[in-house]
Amino acid sequence: MVYILEGGKFSCLGPIREKIAKKERVLVELLFLGTGTSVGVPMIGCDCPVCTSPDPRNQRSRSSLLIRHESAHVLIDTTPELRQQALRFGLRRVDAVLLTHTHADHIFGFDDLRRFNHLQGRPVPVYGTPETLDNIRTIFAYAFRPPQPGGSKPEVELHPVQGAFRLGRLTFTPVPVLHGRMTVTGYRVGRVAYVTDVSHIPPSSRELLRGLDVLILGALRFRPHPTHLSIEEALAVIDDLKPRRAYLTHLSHEVDHAAANGQLPPPVQLAYDGLRIQVPDPED
Repeated sequence: MVYILEGGKFSCLGPIREKIAKKERVLVELLFLGTGTSVGVPMIGCDCPVCTSPDPRNQRSRSSLLIRHESAHVLIDTTPELRQQALRFGLRRVDAVLLTHTHADHIFGFDDLRRFNHLQGRPVPVYGTPETLDNIRTIFAYAFRPPQPGGSKPEVELHPVQGAFRLGRLTFTPVPVLHGRMTVTGYRVGRVAYVTDVSHIPPSSRELLRGLDVLILGALRFRPHPTHLSIEEALAVIDDLKPRRAYLTHLSHEVDHAAANGQLPPPVQLAYDGLRIQVPDPED
């Protein structure tokens, strides 16, 4: 049986209404912790209209996403602003981290995972390709050595991603894409996919991105770029894949939120820091 609060009292839904309630329940939240490119927005030393804009949607920390499900809270990438993002949005639980690649803007908050060790009393599982995890061992070598007495370091368990894997009741599928000549890992969970830092999606990976309710896709700016999709190129990808909704992220200071959002076709919007999207439980 399922009980709900009605008029200040809990009442039983009954088996038929229980089925309806389960179908209508929203159990997954996508929280955009950051939506900016590698230098963030505002950019240091820049007085352009976007960097000086009063619109909070033009203030972009480095790109990251939190997937909240009743069985797992999953963080994608540990940006340099992870501490500020956690404080701003009230993060107290990280059950696992998925890494897309090891460019600085996606991993330099890695040390802040130790606070979640303290809160949760256990290591944080970290998932990425074997190459990504090898880079993590090198860049954060101190995290894999015994600490000095009284010292503190992030406690993590590294899990190489070589196929689909489960976290709680969620199944994640890696989606390899190209960031210039570098391979970056996107992730699909249910009918949601997150693909950032991308300039080309191979045909085999495009097939993994069909039938989506929500596609989150990196699109740097309107002008072409050698290692990122432009907004025009991202729209062409979206037109091919035909998700029900699409959100553009990893945005530069050349993109004013209000002006650019007004030019996008209805299924597509610009993401912004703090945007929350609710989607049905992919296991229902």
